[in-house]
Amino acid sequence: MQLPLLQSAVLLRRYKRFLSDIELPNGEIITIHCANTGAMTGCGEAGDTVWYSTSDNLKRKYPHSWELTEKPNGDLVCVNTIRANQVVQEALQQQRIAELADYQTILPEVKYGAENSRIDFLLQQTALADCYVEVKSTTLMESAVGMFPDAKTERGQKHLRELMQIKRQGKHAVIFFAALHSGIQAFRVAGQIDPTYADLLRQAQQCGVQVLSYACVFHKEQGVPSALELTHRIPLIDK
Repeated sequence: MQLPLLQSAVLLRRYKRFLSDIELPNGEIITIHCANTGAMTGCGEAGDTVWYSTSDNLKRKYPHSWELTEKPNGDLVCVNTIRANQVVQEALQQQRIAELADYQTILPEVKYGAENSRIDFLLQQTALADCYVEVKSTTLMESAVGMFPDAKTERGQKHLRELMQIKRQGKHAVIFFAALHSGIQAFRVAGQIDPTYADLLRQAQQCGVQVLSYACVFHKEQGVPSALELTHRIPLIDK
Protein backbone atom coordinates (compact mmCIF):
# COMPACT_ATOMS: atom_id res chain seq x y z
CA MET A 1 0.00 0.00 0.00
CA GLN A 2 1.46 3.31 -1.04
CA LEU A 3 1.70 5.91 1.70
CA PRO A 4 1.11 9.61 1.05
CA LEU A 5 4.15 11.81 0.59
CA LEU A 6 5.75 12.08 4.03
CA GLN A 7 7.97 14.62 5.76
CA SER A 8 9.83 14.24 9.03
CA ALA A 9 9.89 16.24 12.24
CA VAL A 10 10.59 15.76 15.95
CA LEU A 11 7.71 15.05 18.32
CA LEU A 12 7.36 17.52 21.17
CA ARG A 13 4.08 16.40 22.75
CA ARG A 14 0.68 14.84 22.11
CA TYR A 15 -2.36 16.31 23.85
CA LYS A 16 -6.16 16.43 23.75
CA ARG A 17 -5.96 12.98 22.09
CA PHE A 18 -6.10 14.37 18.57
CA LEU A 19 -3.37 17.03 18.56
CA SER A 20 0.43 16.91 18.57
CA ASP A 21 3.12 19.55 18.43
CA ILE A 22 6.18 18.83 16.30
CA GLU A 23 9.37 20.69 15.48
CA LEU A 24 10.34 20.94 11.81
CA PRO A 25 13.96 20.72 10.63
CA ASN A 26 14.04 24.52 10.30
CA GLY A 27 13.04 24.94 13.96
CA GLU A 28 9.42 25.92 13.29
CA ILE A 29 6.84 24.37 15.64
CA ILE A 30 3.47 23.35 14.19
CA THR A 31 0.41 21.44 15.41
CA ILE A 32 -0.70 18.34 13.52
CA HIS A 33 -3.70 16.02 13.73
CA CYS A 34 -3.43 12.57 15.32
CA ALA A 35 -6.11 10.09 14.18
CA ASN A 36 -5.19 7.50 16.83
CA THR A 37 -7.56 7.55 19.84
CA GLY A 38 -5.67 4.84 21.75
CA ALA A 39 -3.05 5.19 24.46
CA MET A 40 -0.26 4.89 21.86
CA THR A 41 2.06 3.48 24.52
CA GLY A 42 5.61 3.39 23.18
CA CYS A 43 4.54 4.88 19.86
CA GLY A 44 5.15 8.53 20.48
CA GLU A 45 7.65 9.68 23.06
CA ALA A 46 9.01 13.23 23.05
CA GLY A 47 12.05 13.27 20.81
CA ASP A 48 10.86 10.50 18.48
CA THR A 49 10.84 11.13 14.75
CA VAL A 50 7.38 11.80 13.34
CA TRP A 51 6.52 11.21 9.69
CA TYR A 52 3.53 13.32 8.67
CA SER A 53 1.42 13.85 5.56
CA THR A 54 -0.17 17.06 4.27
CA SER A 55 -3.74 17.37 2.99
CA ASP A 56 -4.78 19.76 0.25
CA ASN A 57 -8.24 20.11 1.82
CA LEU A 58 -8.49 23.83 2.55
CA LYS A 59 -11.34 23.24 5.04
CA ARG A 60 -9.11 21.37 7.47
CA LYS A 61 -8.01 23.38 10.50
CA TYR A 62 -4.92 21.15 10.83
CA PRO A 63 -3.79 20.11 7.33
CA HIS A 64 -0.98 17.84 8.55
CA SER A 65 -1.57 14.27 9.82
CA TRP A 66 0.71 12.10 11.96
CA GLU A 67 1.25 8.90 9.96
CA LEU A 68 4.30 7.08 11.37
CA THR A 69 6.67 7.15 14.30
CA GLU A 70 10.31 6.18 13.88
CA LYS A 71 11.88 4.93 17.09
CA PRO A 72 15.55 5.54 17.99
CA ASN A 73 16.37 1.91 17.05
CA GLY A 74 14.89 2.39 13.55
CA ASP A 75 11.59 0.61 14.15
CA LEU A 76 8.66 2.16 12.29
CA VAL A 77 5.15 2.29 13.71
CA CYS A 78 2.05 3.27 11.75
CA VAL A 79 -0.03 5.28 14.22
CA ASN A 80 -2.73 6.34 11.75
CA THR A 81 -5.35 3.67 12.47
CA ILE A 82 -7.08 4.35 9.15
CA ARG A 83 -4.18 2.64 7.40
CA ALA A 84 -4.91 -0.73 9.05
CA ASN A 85 -8.08 -1.33 7.03
CA GLN A 86 -6.44 0.00 3.88
CA VAL A 87 -3.46 -2.35 4.06
CA VAL A 88 -5.68 -5.33 4.92
CA GLN A 89 -8.05 -4.54 2.05
CA GLU A 90 -5.14 -4.43 -0.38
CA ALA A 91 -3.88 -7.79 0.90
CA LEU A 92 -7.37 -9.28 0.53
CA GLN A 93 -7.69 -7.98 -3.02
CA GLN A 94 -4.30 -9.42 -3.93
CA GLN A 95 -5.14 -12.73 -2.17
CA ARG A 96 -2.06 -12.49 0.04
CA ILE A 97 -3.89 -13.59 3.20
CA ALA A 98 -3.80 -17.34 2.62
CA GLU A 99 -6.57 -18.14 5.09
CA LEU A 100 -9.00 -15.81 3.27
CA ALA A 101 -7.80 -16.16 -0.32
CA ASP A 102 -10.84 -18.15 -1.52
CA TYR A 103 -13.20 -15.18 -1.21
CA GLN A 104 -13.67 -13.06 -4.32
CA THR A 105 -16.13 -10.39 -3.16
CA ILE A 106 -14.90 -7.86 -0.60
CA LEU A 107 -17.48 -5.50 0.92
CA PRO A 108 -16.20 -2.88 3.39
CA GLU A 109 -18.13 -1.31 6.27
CA VAL A 110 -21.27 -3.47 6.23
CA LYS A 111 -23.87 -3.04 9.00
CA TYR A 112 -24.51 -6.19 11.02
CA GLY A 113 -25.21 -7.60 14.45
CA ALA A 114 -27.57 -7.07 17.36
CA GLU A 115 -25.45 -4.25 18.80
CA ASN A 116 -25.63 -2.07 15.69
CA SER A 117 -22.06 -2.59 14.48
CA ARG A 118 -20.25 -2.28 11.17
CA ILE A 119 -17.97 -5.10 10.11
CA ASP A 120 -14.72 -3.97 8.51
CA PHE A 121 -15.03 -6.49 5.68
CA LEU A 122 -17.73 -8.90 4.59
CA LEU A 123 -16.21 -11.54 2.29
CA GLN A 124 -18.38 -13.60 -0.03
CA GLN A 125 -17.90 -16.44 -2.48
CA THR A 126 -20.33 -18.89 -4.05
CA ALA A 127 -20.56 -22.16 -2.08
CA LEU A 128 -18.80 -20.64 0.94
CA ALA A 129 -20.36 -19.22 4.09
CA ASP A 130 -20.16 -15.45 4.36
CA CYS A 131 -17.01 -14.35 6.22
CA TYR A 132 -17.03 -11.40 8.63
CA VAL A 133 -13.61 -9.85 9.28
CA GLU A 134 -12.94 -7.35 12.06
CA VAL A 135 -9.55 -5.59 11.81
CA LYS A 136 -7.56 -4.29 14.79
CA SER A 137 -4.48 -2.10 14.44
CA THR A 138 -1.73 -3.42 16.71
CA THR A 139 1.09 -1.07 17.69
CA LEU A 140 1.80 -1.85 21.36
CA MET A 141 4.95 -3.99 21.62
CA GLU A 142 7.06 -5.55 24.34
CA SER A 143 10.07 -7.78 23.60
CA ALA A 144 9.02 -8.18 19.94
CA VAL A 145 5.50 -9.30 20.97
CA GLY A 146 2.61 -7.17 19.75
CA MET A 147 -0.36 -6.70 22.05
CA PHE A 148 -3.95 -5.52 21.73
CA PRO A 149 -5.64 -3.53 23.14
CA ASP A 150 -3.42 -0.72 24.44
CA ALA A 151 -6.30 0.62 26.54
CA LYS A 152 -9.62 -0.74 27.80
CA THR A 153 -11.98 -1.01 24.84
CA GLU A 154 -15.71 -1.44 25.24
CA ARG A 155 -16.03 -1.09 21.47
CA GLY A 156 -13.61 -3.98 20.97
CA GLN A 157 -15.52 -6.07 23.48
CA LYS A 158 -18.72 -5.42 21.54
CA HIS A 159 -17.07 -6.55 18.31
CA LEU A 160 -16.07 -9.88 19.85
CA ARG A 161 -19.61 -10.48 21.08
CA GLU A 162 -20.93 -9.70 17.60
CA LEU A 163 -18.44 -12.09 15.96
CA MET A 164 -19.45 -14.90 18.32
CA GLN A 165 -23.08 -14.38 17.38
CA ILE A 166 -22.16 -14.47 13.68
CA LYS A 167 -20.33 -17.77 14.23
CA ARG A 168 -23.33 -19.25 16.04
CA GLN A 169 -25.39 -18.42 12.93
CA GLY A 170 -23.19 -20.76 10.90
CA LYS A 171 -21.10 -18.07 9.22
CA HIS A 172 -17.33 -17.56 9.30
CA ALA A 173 -15.99 -14.94 11.72
CA VAL A 174 -12.44 -13.58 11.90
CA ILE A 175 -10.68 -11.17 14.23
CA PHE A 176 -7.62 -9.89 12.35
CA PHE A 177 -4.76 -8.22 14.22
CA ALA A 178 -2.65 -6.16 11.81
CA ALA A 179 0.75 -5.59 13.43
CA LEU A 180 1.69 -2.13 12.19
CA HIS A 181 5.00 -2.04 14.08
CA SER A 182 8.06 -3.30 12.23
CA GLY A 183 9.47 -4.87 15.40
CA ILE A 184 6.51 -7.17 16.12
CA GLN A 185 7.23 -10.87 15.58
CA ALA A 186 4.42 -12.51 17.58
CA PHE A 187 1.08 -11.54 19.10
CA ARG A 188 -0.81 -11.95 22.37
CA VAL A 189 -3.87 -10.35 23.87
CA ALA A 190 -3.11 -7.64 26.45
CA GLY A 191 -5.03 -9.18 29.32
CA GLN A 192 -3.16 -7.05 31.83
CA ILE A 193 -4.73 -3.95 30.22
CA ASP A 194 -8.24 -5.22 29.48
CA PRO A 195 -9.03 -8.56 31.18
CA THR A 196 -12.61 -8.46 29.90
CA TYR A 197 -11.40 -8.25 26.32
CA ALA A 198 -8.96 -11.10 26.94
CA ASP A 199 -11.72 -13.27 28.39
CA LEU A 200 -14.03 -12.50 25.46
CA LEU A 201 -11.27 -13.36 22.98
CA ARG A 202 -10.83 -16.75 24.66
CA GLN A 203 -14.59 -17.29 24.47
CA ALA A 204 -14.56 -16.29 20.82
CA GLN A 205 -11.83 -18.81 20.01
CA GLN A 206 -13.74 -21.55 21.81
CA CYS A 207 -16.84 -20.53 19.84
CA GLY A 208 -14.93 -20.97 16.56
CA VAL A 209 -14.01 -17.38 15.73
CA GLN A 210 -10.71 -17.45 13.83
CA VAL A 211 -7.88 -15.32 15.20
CA LEU A 212 -5.32 -14.13 12.65
CA SER A 213 -2.29 -11.93 13.28
CA TYR A 214 -0.08 -10.68 10.45
CA ALA A 215 3.19 -8.74 10.39
CA CYS A 216 4.01 -5.87 8.08
CA VAL A 217 7.04 -4.32 6.44
CA PHE A 218 7.72 -0.70 5.57
CA HIS A 219 9.36 0.19 2.29
CA LYS A 220 11.48 3.31 1.84
CA GLU A 221 12.53 5.44 -1.10
CA GLN A 222 15.66 7.53 -0.53
CA GLY A 223 15.27 7.10 3.20
CA VAL A 224 11.63 8.18 3.33
CA PRO A 225 8.89 5.62 4.19
CA SER A 226 6.82 5.18 1.06
CA ALA A 227 4.75 1.99 1.40
CA LEU A 228 3.30 -0.43 3.94
CA GLU A 229 2.70 -4.11 3.21
CA LEU A 230 1.27 -7.09 5.12
CA THR A 231 3.70 -9.97 4.73
CA HIS A 232 3.14 -13.10 6.80
CA ARG A 233 1.21 -14.63 9.64
CA ILE A 234 2.87 -14.44 13.06
CA PRO A 235 2.33 -16.81 15.99
CA LEU A 236 -0.33 -16.24 18.62
CA ILE A 237 0.98 -16.58 22.14
CA ASP A 238 -1.72 -17.96 24.40
CA LYS A 239 -0.98 -16.83 27.93
